[in-house]
Amino acid sequence: MFKTFRDKIALSGITVLMIGVALLIFTFISAYGFLTQNLSIIASEDLVQTFGEALAPLIATCIRIMYLGIMGWVGSLLTIRGVTIIAHTPATPKTVVQKTQAPQPKQVVPQPQKAKAEKPEEKAKPEPKPEVKQEQKPQEPEIAVIPPEPVPQQQQTQPKEEQQQSNNQ
Repeated sequence: MFKTFRDKIALSGITVLMIGVALLIFTFISAYGFLTQNLSIIASEDLVQTFGEALAPLIATCIRIMYLGIMGWVGSLLTIRGVTIIAHTPATPKTVVQKTQAPQPKQVVPQPQKAKAEKPEEKAKPEPKPEVKQEQKPQEPEIAVIPPEPVPQQQQTQPKEEQQQSNNQ
């Protein structure tokens, strides 16, 4: 199906990108449906009963908001990852195609004989061949290792009197 490794990488990047975009679209459609629902405000004289009736829908709403937030976050991560995969797909090697022409027969033109006293003509320099530039691979990033500097440690010195007392004991 796919002949090169590059094609497989590109397909996986496009697949991840489309899954992320589909998840984001589903998240926004769900959020729109959630916001267009009929919200009713509960009014009652008893404050405890009002809190009891409002607490269950409030908890359900918080759970749905967290669900939409996580879905949006995951969809965003998938979309970013798909774009990154597509952007870092290896480039196709560029091939140089040279047109070849059929060899034309050389025409022989008689040249007049020169006297032997004359110096022979300097040999014509051959024309340089057109160079075929090879594609250079990007250099790998160099790693610079910086060793930690040694930290001088301070030794505690005891006064001579204390050393003598500890030695006497």
